[in-house]
Amino acid sequence: MMRVLVAGATGAVGRQLVPLLAGAGHEVVGTSRNERRFAELTALGAKPLALDVLDRDAVRRAVAQVQPDAIVHQATALSELGNNFRNFDRLFAGTNLLRTEGTENLLAAGRESGVSRFVAQSFRWVFVDAHGAIRPDPPAAFRESAAALRRLEELVTATPGGVALRYGGFYGPHTSLADGGPQITAIRKRKLPIVGDGGGYWTFLHVHDAATATIAALTKGAGVYVVIDDEPARTRDWLPYLADLLGAKPPRHVPAWVGRLAAGEGATFMMTSAPSASNERAKRELGWAPRYATWRDGFRAELAGLSGRASAAGG
Repeated sequence: MMRVLVAGATGAVGRQLVPLLAGAGHEVVGTSRNERRFAELTALGAKPLALDVLDRDAVRRAVAQVQPDAIVHQATALSELGNNFRNFDRLFAGTNLLRTEGTENLLAAGRESGVSRFVAQSFRWVFVDAHGAIRPDPPAAFRESAAALRRLEELVTATPGGVALRYGGFYGPHTSLADGGPQITAIRKRKLPIVGDGGGYWTFLHVHDAATATIAALTKGAGVYVVIDDEPARTRDWLPYLADLLGAKPPRHVPAWVGRLAAGEGATFMMTSAPSASNERAKRELGWAPRYATWRDGFRAELAGLSGRASAAGG
């Protein structure tokens, strides 16, 4: 059994991860900047700890006090992004700091305390090119976020026992693709159209599957892993499917030039040109497989009931 320090334990992944770790017999210390979240952390199965990972001295003291065997970095400061991709970097500014300065602080404290394993949240989505590298020239709205992920992965992979997990686009509880989430709302209102030919690939991942991959990485693997489901989905396939599942009208179609004017180059790239990816290395080296092998299975299990609830509420 291990003592695991989970930074950002009340995020979408943390809420899935902590109970799984505790249920497997691990001792879990979960951090939050907000002491009002302590009752939630306790209920999840963690010992709560107040910590701002941007405070280098506080991080050093906390890690020295806890003496964990492993650190899991899931800390984010996500604003309500919704479908506002024009202002992506501005809305992700806090998270970008956590992925650069926060990662530096946690790694430095871990080295001082002899922590042997470090697992960090990375992200693939629009930031990665067809060869699997962080894009040197992402759309303008994503440049700072891409640079932050590149820095995070450089720091983690230079550390013995370091693993960076490039998660796919999350769905499930406490994500934008959940009941009441901004993307679900946009699909119902036909405000999320298919841009151009809809040929861009989206790589999805249920947050529970993100948590199980994180647990696997505590004892296996090294370097960067793509953690997604088995079926990358073109926009023109998944968006109508989900609209139908929700009992919503089919998404509208707009030309690429309209998408660029309305939502920006980044959103248009996602819809039309984002590359596919594979989870084979993660499955092979981490011994992991997603519970929901495809987004089709996951969407049905997670979101199919929302159609009836929306109708009952007059949605």
